[in-house]
Amino acid sequence: MTNRSHIVSWLTDMDGVLWHEGKPIPGAQDLIEKWLKNETPFLVLTNNSSYTPRDLAARLQDGGLNVGEDRIYTSAMATADFLDSQKPKGTAFVIGEAGILTAMHEIGYVMTEVNPDFVVLGETRNLSFEALTKAVRLIGKGSRFIVTNPDVTGPSLEGPIPAAGSVAALITKATGRSPYVVGKPNPMMFRSAMRKIKAHSETTAMIGDRMDTDVVAGIEAGLHTILVRTGISNDAEVLKYPFRPTEVLNSVADLV
Repeated sequence: MTNRSHIVSWLTDMDGVLWHEGKPIPGAQDLIEKWLKNETPFLVLTNNSSYTPRDLAARLQDGGLNVGEDRIYTSAMATADFLDSQKPKGTAFVIGEAGILTAMHEIGYVMTEVNPDFVVLGETRNLSFEALTKAVRLIGKGSRFIVTNPDVTGPSLEGPIPAAGSVAALITKATGRSPYVVGKPNPMMFRSAMRKIKAHSETTAMIGDRMDTDVVAGIEAGLHTILVRTGISNDAEVLKYPFRPTEVLNSVADLV
């Protein structure tokens, strides 16, 4: 086992690590309780930009996982933090749900369809052709194109659904402009999360279930990386990649 005695702060992915199809993964609640009891700084990260932290905390609680909303950091929040650093109190045309709309309001952005500084695309279940057309035209006129997360599909109980990355591809095809994508695997999301809990890369670990997002971003952000086998990566999957996590564990139960 790789020595993790120097780790004082933790970042962990949500789906596939703590949570799967509406239920906590065994050991997840124990790990959260251990961190809370020891006053360990931690954040639960998700690329899903649909929900506010309050919504997510309530959904997790309904399923039996108690994580406070102040412990949840979404790609929508990371996107808002990024825009706040780029152009404070700017303007944006936003396509998305409550998660990104709330995060943008909280940093003092004005939502507009008239020459916005940015076109911001988050996850959405209510995509209209009209909104897409507006986005394409605004980007064509010079608004900068930002996407909360690169996922091309997301999970649902009925099977995969198209996600922000797929819609972004459509807009890119129509405009010839590629977006700046804030969520994982952009290590910026981890750096923003670490700033939020005043953590340092040398003493922070990231727990994830995917090599192509969690682990690569963790490595690029200089973190101790732990891949758990409860998500979609198996050992054959790990071998496909030219990089390796610091550790591979069966599940978060191994950290309790």
